[in-house]
Amino acid sequence: MNSCRLATVQKRVAGGILTAALTFAAVACGTSSSQPSLRGEVAATANPLVAQYMISPSRDAQVAVEFGLDTSYGFQTSPQPTPSGGGSTTVLVAGMQQNSTYHMRAVVTFTNGGQVVDSDHTFITGPAPAGRIPTLTVTTPAGISPAPGVELVGLNPGTSNQLRIVAVDPAGNLIWYYDYDTTLGTATPIKLLPNGHFLVLLSPGLEKAGAVREIDLAGNTINQFTNDDLNQWLTTAGVNFQAFGIHHDFIAMDNGHLLLLVSVNKSFTDLPGYPGTTVVQGDAIVDLDPSLKPVWVWSAFDHLDVNRHPMNFPDWTHCNALLYLDDGNLLLSVRHQSWLLKIDYANGQGSGDILWKLGYEGDFTLASGAPADWFYAQHYPDIISPNSTGDFLLAVFDNGDNRVLDTSGTTCGSAGAPACYSRPAVFEVNEAAHTAQLNWAYPTVYSFWGGVAQELPNTNIFFNMSTPANDSTGARAMELTQEAIPQVIWQLEVTGQNSYRTIHLPSLYPEVQW
Repeated sequence: MNSCRLATVQKRVAGGILTAALTFAAVACGTSSSQPSLRGEVAATANPLVAQYMISPSRDAQVAVEFGLDTSYGFQTSPQPTPSGGGSTTVLVAGMQQNSTYHMRAVVTFTNGGQVVDSDHTFITGPAPAGRIPTLTVTTPAGISPAPGVELVGLNPGTSNQLRIVAVDPAGNLIWYYDYDTTLGTATPIKLLPNGHFLVLLSPGLEKAGAVREIDLAGNTINQFTNDDLNQWLTTAGVNFQAFGIHHDFIAMDNGHLLLLVSVNKSFTDLPGYPGTTVVQGDAIVDLDPSLKPVWVWSAFDHLDVNRHPMNFPDWTHCNALLYLDDGNLLLSVRHQSWLLKIDYANGQGSGDILWKLGYEGDFTLASGAPADWFYAQHYPDIISPNSTGDFLLAVFDNGDNRVLDTSGTTCGSAGAPACYSRPAVFEVNEAAHTAQLNWAYPTVYSFWGGVAQELPNTNIFFNMSTPANDSTGARAMELTQEAIPQVIWQLEVTGQNSYRTIHLPSLYPEVQW
């Protein structure tokens, strides 16, 4: 009998982004009598931190690879199916530090429950590109271990052609990166897919052009399309707008559809306060079916008042996040309106009507009645309760741009007013009563754009500041307790690069917790 580790999985899908918790259990694994021996091979890939493990079961099976710095392993990939009837199967192994010797072995599970555990193999990782590794510093101020998992860091250009997409472990060690032609732009964002690949939106500038690329862990491009491709599909489908650019967010749906945020320009004549012709930049949502055909579209110009513009008009809406809700509708973050909109999507059959607007001057009453308690110019709303409709909990990164401080409409940073500040915040939202309550917040230095707020499985809050005011050329991420007086558990400082999104993941694999 060989000893191996199996896993029971609990999966949670929030806003189309796969997250999961995994519980390992030590069990005895027997060797299948019909295949008494099975020997795999390990080879390098183009990424020096990623190995490919090749093995050929003779019949249908699932293959996972255990790996670690010694033969206790400690890490595991997601199971991957063999071809029908068995055959050569390659598992990419990622999550390893530079210049280190790793042990790994495959665990092959057949459809009848029998298992074969391969013998141990070693793999020596190489170095990441010299001189291009981002400067990352981790501290644990409270002396308490942070939440397990990895941080996926999406970075903006630095001064030395640094890498733009990296993953680090809780100690700050580089364990994965994706190197690409940076003239294509910055990752806004990158998301882990249920198939183990990553989907990356590369944009050379906010709301300009853009390409959507699916990659594997070794950095190989699996599929890609551009903004030009999208516009051809929109024309063929008879849609009455063209996308100025794909930007900020997307949802890879379980049914194979892909929902995109795109910028749309529209000209207006003699808007109040804007004589002559004004080109207004708004947003649209495009739903692509599995064959990449547009099957449902939504435009802000059809549903919002173009004369409401709290900030940065004629960049009118500047949407930055899109979530799928458990009733089949969508939640859209409209940064330049300081609103979250619930949109009637109805799994692609909806009218597109705005069902409600959450935020200052929206449809909800805030329990405190204080305008300053709302979020402003927000990023990354994240549903943190099991349900995303009815009475639910919502985390959001509140950037605080143009925060309204009182009932007179005084805004932060205006003459004689206090300076602006940012914060991760948690709200309780009741759809039926149209009420909202600020349950928790952590006011901190001002970060005028970007950012993330997540609740971790241990109930701590993880958040990312793209451009903290006290380090405007860097970025910061923190894990802290969700208490009245929060305790900082973990902090990451990025020197010389901003970060649109740094998010916490359970691992580099779907449905696996490290």
